[in-house]
Amino acid sequence: MSWGELAAVAGQFALLSLLSIGGVNAILADSQRILVLQRGWLDEAGFAQAVALGQAAPGPNIMVVGVLGWMAAGPAGLLACLGGVLLPSTLLVWRYARWAEANRQHPLLQAFQRGCAPLVLGLSLSGAWVLVQPYTQAGWPAWALVAGVALGSARSKLPPLAWLGLGAAGGVFGLW
Repeated sequence: MSWGELAAVAGQFALLSLLSIGGVNAILADSQRILVLQRGWLDEAGFAQAVALGQAAPGPNIMVVGVLGWMAAGPAGLLACLGGVLLPSTLLVWRYARWAEANRQHPLLQAFQRGCAPLVLGLSLSGAWVLVQPYTQAGWPAWALVAGVALGSARSKLPPLAWLGLGAAGGVFGLW
């Protein structure tokens, strides 16, 4: 892959960084579109594996983007994806935080903050939908696992790694 392709991906991830309100899960669907559908650098299963690895590793969720870049194009891919996501959003949040601190009671700021909740929810759900697509042919056990993990993680305080372990144990015992 050429430097031009890497620069284009960095630019695409820079644009995505402006949508990543609520974290990296909000841009998973578009990351999949770029790396799997447009570029063909990863297949569906590879994308899902990279996301699972990035989520399971200790540290911030932004590691998912680094793992995706690494698995897609090695160290250069890591720099393109992670640098693209981090630079614009970091600069924007830094500037926004200074303004918001000085204008806490501004009605537009309060409206913006209230309006972000449905946006984050919708973007996160679209990312979840992309992640389950490779497994739609697996039948009811896989869907039961998805539903169980979604409900269990919403209602319990178990860490994500515990849910990953339960899913892996089910796979080892041939449940899906």
